[in-house]
Amino acid sequence: MTIRLGLQIPNFSYGTSVAELFPSVKAQAQEAEAAGFDTVLVMDHLYQLPGLGEPDEPMLEAYTALGALATATERVQLSTLVTGNTYRNPTLLAKAITTLDVVSAGRAILGIGAGWFELEHKQLGFDFDTFTQRFEKLDEALQIIVPMLHGERPTFDGKWYHTESAINEPRYRDHIPVMLGGAGEKKTFRLAARYADHLNLITDIDDLPRKLDVLRQRCAEIDRDPDTLETSTLLTVVVSDAPVDIGGPRGGRAVVGTPDQIADQIKRRVLDVGVDGVIVNLPTHGYTPGVITKVGEALRPLVDA
Repeated sequence: MTIRLGLQIPNFSYGTSVAELFPSVKAQAQEAEAAGFDTVLVMDHLYQLPGLGEPDEPMLEAYTALGALATATERVQLSTLVTGNTYRNPTLLAKAITTLDVVSAGRAILGIGAGWFELEHKQLGFDFDTFTQRFEKLDEALQIIVPMLHGERPTFDGKWYHTESAINEPRYRDHIPVMLGGAGEKKTFRLAARYADHLNLITDIDDLPRKLDVLRQRCAEIDRDPDTLETSTLLTVVVSDAPVDIGGPRGGRAVVGTPDQIADQIKRRVLDVGVDGVIVNLPTHGYTPGVITKVGEALRPLVDA
């Protein structure tokens, strides 16, 4: 698995009717594929997130949407950024991601995290638990899911989950890549070092060099070669037609400017410091045909180098 250039679709609110909603999502995925993005990702949320919209704005269930996108695309990898572990039993999640891999002919990636959006859990009846308990659940879930993705039949008797010779067939591949998302140095990084093929760093852009240093330490603790754990980061991109006075270094997780200015910032502040790839979203643009193409054309040379 390689995620060098990904497009995350973070919202489904385009001012369209419901009938036009998924065609807009499909068009974004197809434009991303044509523009050279290697991965298309959706959020695994049932309510829209604060900062992006109101809770009752349109949100599609992630794996149903990804299954549909699998039939509308040919090359791009498909994933969530990232699945909330608390929303599904781990055996069901293993089945869902393996089915996506079959439907897409081997293009699925399992993005997964501990879950965090309390309002969804409270209103929809999912156990939210404590921060520590959610990570205990994630650790146990990965001990079940990863063997099932390999075709093993795990029997597991944990604090939170139980399985008995769990079967997962059919499978398209012997291994589906696992991506964790987050920036927690004690819990997320340790789980990524132990179980993941890829870690998406959701953190301030200026903090990336230090996060990479800590991640290397976590790999060293279990004698894992850090070069075997790929990394990316998630950035919000705001595209301008005219050059923007960027000034000094900006923190946060957003880059602003013309496509060339955006490419320059991502090269200097993400790729040149050692992060392997970048995943971008474009929430301020809704779905404006052509914007994804402009961003892809500017960024593709960086990741192809």
